Amino acid sequence: MTIKAIGYAASGKHAKLKPMQLERQDPLPNEVQIAVLYCGVCHSDIHQCENDWGNTVYPCMPGHEVVGRVVNKGSLVTKHAIGDLVGVGCMIDSCHECAPCLAGDEQYCEGPNSWLATYNGPMKQTKTGENMYGRDNTFGGYSDQLVVREDFVLKIPAALPIEAAAPILCAGVTTYSPMKHWGVKAGSKVGVVGFGGLGDMSVKIARAMGAQVTVFTRDKDKVAEAHRLGAKSVVEGDDKAYAALEGHFDFIISTVPEKHEVDPFIPLLRHDGVFVAVGALAPMPGWNHMNVIMGRKTIAGSLIGSITETQEVLDFCAEHRIAPDIQLIPIQEINEAYKYVKSGDVRFRYVIDAASLAEDKAA
Repeated sequence: MTIKAIGYAASGKHAKLKPMQLERQDPLPNEVQIAVLYCGVCHSDIHQCENDWGNTVYPCMPGHEVVGRVVNKGSLVTKHAIGDLVGVGCMIDSCHECAPCLAGDEQYCEGPNSWLATYNGPMKQTKTGENMYGRDNTFGGYSDQLVVREDFVLKIPAALPIEAAAPILCAGVTTYSPMKHWGVKAGSKVGVVGFGGLGDMSVKIARAMGAQVTVFTRDKDKVAEAHRLGAKSVVEGDDKAYAALEGHFDFIISTVPEKHEVDPFIPLLRHDGVFVAVGALAPMPGWNHMNVIMGRKTIAGSLIGSITETQEVLDFCAEHRIAPDIQLIPIQEINEAYKYVKSGDVRFRYVIDAASLAEDKAA
C-alpha cells in the first residue's frame, strides 16, 4: 500500500520549486507516518536545490526541520503513539553498526552510504553503486506526509511553540552539539560569527548555558537584535575591536554559510581555545599555523548532532523557554523566501505552514 502525498520540489539546478505529487510507502513495523504541520527553511536547502555541493539528486524536495503529528504506526512501534507531536531532523536512518553509530554519533556514520538524509538520499554512494538503504533519493518535509523509523523521530516538548520548534531540529542541534562537546558552561566566553538562523540560536543557547557572548556581524541592522538577545558586545569588523579581544575567547562558533576568512579569529582564542565551523560546507581560506601552535588552539568542525543530542536540545530549549525567531510563510512563497535567505534579509528563520499545501492538493 502507498500513501498519496504532495510537496514542493526542484527539478534541476536552476529550477524553481513547484508542486509535485508523490507516493510514500505505508509504515513498516518499526516506522511511523507523520502528517506534517510545519517545516523550517534551512540555508542548506538552497545549497542542495542549487547543487552547490555537487551531490544533488533531482527531483529535490527539501525539508529537514519537520514538526507534525503521528497519524499511523507500525506494529512494533513503542516510542510514539498516534496523535503525538513529533519532529524529524536531518537524518532518518544510519547503518547502526559502525563505531560512530554504536557510540550514538549517527551523524558521523561510517557505513557504506553514511547516514540516510531526510531528503536527497544517502550521503554517499559506494564505488560499486551498492546502496544499503535500497533507494537513491528521499523526499523531505516540504510535503504533507513523512514516513520515518521510530528511533529517528523526536518528541516535541509541550512547552515549545509548535511552529518555532521546527528549526531547533537543525539550527538548534547544530549549535548545541559543539557547545556541549567542547564544554561551554557558565562563565565561558563565546564568540558567534554570523548572526542569521544559526547565529540566533547560538546566542540563545550559549546564554542559557551561562556563557558571556560576543557577536561578530557585518550587518549593522542586526546589532540591536544581538544586544536584545543578551550579547555582551557586537563586533562589526573593526580592526581595533579585534585587537582588543586577543586571547579573550574560550570558544568561537562560525555559523556563516559561505566561504569566509578564519585567520582573523584565531588570535582571539585563549590558550586551548576552540574555533569550530558549523555553517559552511565549502573550502575555506588557510590560516597562520603559528597562531594555532602558539597556544595549542584548535580549529574544528561539527556536523549537525546526534539523535540523542537533538532530543536534548529540544528539552533544553523547552526548559529555558528559548526558541528561534521565525517568520511563518505559506509554501507557495518558498521561491521568494529563498531569495531573502540568500541575501540575508530574514529575521531569522522562515517556517513553512504545511496547511498551505491543501491549496495545491485541491488544484
